[in-house]
Amino acid sequence: MRVVVAPSGFKECLEAPDVAAAIAAGVRRADTNATVDQVPLVDGGEGSARAMAAATGGDLIPVTVAGPVGQPVPSHFAILGDSEPRTAVVEMAAAAGLRLVPRDARNPGGTTTFGVGELIRAALDHGARRIVVGCGDSGTCDGGVGALQALGARVLDVGGNDVGRGGDALLDVAEVDRSGLDPRLDDVEILLACNTHNVLTGDQGVARVFGPQKGATPAQVERLARAMDRWAEVLRRQCGVDTREVPGGGASGGLGAGLAGVLGARLVPRFQVMLAHVDLDSRLAAADLVITAEGAIDFQTTRGKVPAEVARRAKRFGKPVIALAGTIGDGAQSTYAAGIDAYTGILNAPVPLAEAMHRAPDLIADAAERALRLILVGASLTAAAPTIRLQPFAA
Repeated sequence: MRVVVAPSGFKECLEAPDVAAAIAAGVRRADTNATVDQVPLVDGGEGSARAMAAATGGDLIPVTVAGPVGQPVPSHFAILGDSEPRTAVVEMAAAAGLRLVPRDARNPGGTTTFGVGELIRAALDHGARRIVVGCGDSGTCDGGVGALQALGARVLDVGGNDVGRGGDALLDVAEVDRSGLDPRLDDVEILLACNTHNVLTGDQGVARVFGPQKGATPAQVERLARAMDRWAEVLRRQCGVDTREVPGGGASGGLGAGLAGVLGARLVPRFQVMLAHVDLDSRLAAADLVITAEGAIDFQTTRGKVPAEVARRAKRFGKPVIALAGTIGDGAQSTYAAGIDAYTGILNAPVPLAEAMHRAPDLIADAAERALRLILVGASLTAAAPTIRLQPFAA
């Protein structure tokens, strides 16, 4: 049996290569003869820069930047090894990810993407001519204003004063002064690898959909929604770009809209960029079974998450797909239509979250082993079962 293991990372717990290794260990316990092809996948979130550097023989460059709550944090970006022009991958989660926000300080109205701008500037210092910004796993909702401030833009209120950092500051925004932007940005292509399902404003806007996940109360969510509306109006008036419902504009708390509006960055479907250096399709075509995984399987999985993308591609070749998840949430059944044939949680008993995260590699390996043993039992029954024909019934 040839098994392709193509998981995402488990947010704030394990990066994709660690998840892939755990699944592979479980598969081999169930079938020592299995050939396991590990294809850890990234979507622009945690681990993306490291994975892209490894996949291309590139370099991971360490740098210290301002974290989402303003304190310095160790961060990094990648210089790819197989790209022309010279390409950097900036993983926004490495500077402004939710993992970097202490649990008692999770308020997306106050967190900033300033460190993301510092990473972009560091990539410019290293001669990058193309910069891919991976959007995912953010702990912010500031419309990208912090990143723009770090790159030299001034974001002003009606009195001409600089607004503060964080999403709440956008309630006062009136103008963007681009005259101080780093001039090197004029000669660099910036691509935002984003989930195109995410938009900036409205009922499905980034504040209302993702604000609660980042710690916002219902009142804070509505305040942030108003802030995004105001920011979108400023971008439309000053930059001539309507970012309200543009696909991907809501990526990473509105980072997509801010960089697209002010810098002219291009919003690109994230898998188009992040899988460009992984020959996933040919590996899926050679598989007998595909196993994918992510931290949660729920209604959002089909909205641009790794397991759904893997399943969609695998179904082109008629391959069966199973998914492992840390939790199973509302709407998980929708993944069947996306091509996932079966899913299962990794927990076999209730445990505290901290314990589950600590034991995640073992739990994932055990779940993979259980899943494959069930598949092998089914295969043996199919091979041994006699042909059964329906016979006429006479009363």
